[in-house]
Amino acid sequence: MIPDNPHDREMLLLPAQDSFDPSILVLAALAVFVVWKLWSVLGVRTDRERPAADRPRGSGGRIGAEPLPPPPASDASFASAGAPSAQLWTGLAEPGSKGWAGLDAVAAADRGFSGATFIDGAKKAYELIVEAFARGDRDTLHNLLAKDVFESFAAEIAGREQRGETAEARLVSIDRATVEDAQVDLRKAQITVRFVVQLISSRRNRAGEAIEGDATEPHEIIDLWTFARDVASRDPNWKLVATESIH
Repeated sequence: MIPDNPHDREMLLLPAQDSFDPSILVLAALAVFVVWKLWSVLGVRTDRERPAADRPRGSGGRIGAEPLPPPPASDASFASAGAPSAQLWTGLAEPGSKGWAGLDAVAAADRGFSGATFIDGAKKAYELIVEAFARGDRDTLHNLLAKDVFESFAAEIAGREQRGETAEARLVSIDRATVEDAQVDLRKAQITVRFVVQLISSRRNRAGEAIEGDATEPHEIIDLWTFARDVASRDPNWKLVATESIH
């Protein structure tokens, strides 16, 4: 019940003078401890918190210290594989030549590049392309040639078919395959290979008469073929982008 006397009402509104709560001191002490603890942790920088540029460098913490394993190569393509040493250019290019320096540039742009693997693949590609062109096998050529080169080869095949001509080609041997030139332009690597080969090839008209070449005796061919690939692409395949016949 609310008292009628105003003085009594004021007494009800005033807190009791002897109602002190000891938990206030505990909370205050806890707050001071928390602030001190935060300062001790956040206010001191350790070596683990130093910027990456200031830390000692070592192979153990290097991102990408181990190269990714190379993808498998198929008969119709050839891939980069294994990080090479500069000594591997011996036998692939002449020391001090544009080809030698170019291989260094390709290896610098593509750490998975192997000169020996590339040359082996280029030889296989040469055989596949020469024989596929003679057969008129557009599917095989499409997988190995750049678009404009494929269109040129396909046009030649179509013209041969319209004239009723047939062609034969058989690679007897590749006597030499060396890097003539190599370069990297932005992300595109190009390698020009000089092929010296022994080839049996001939062409016959609609009546089956020989009109070019020799179906039995091999003859020496010297070609300059240029292969290219995007070194930033996960596609390991090189494609033929240009051809030139020397002899």
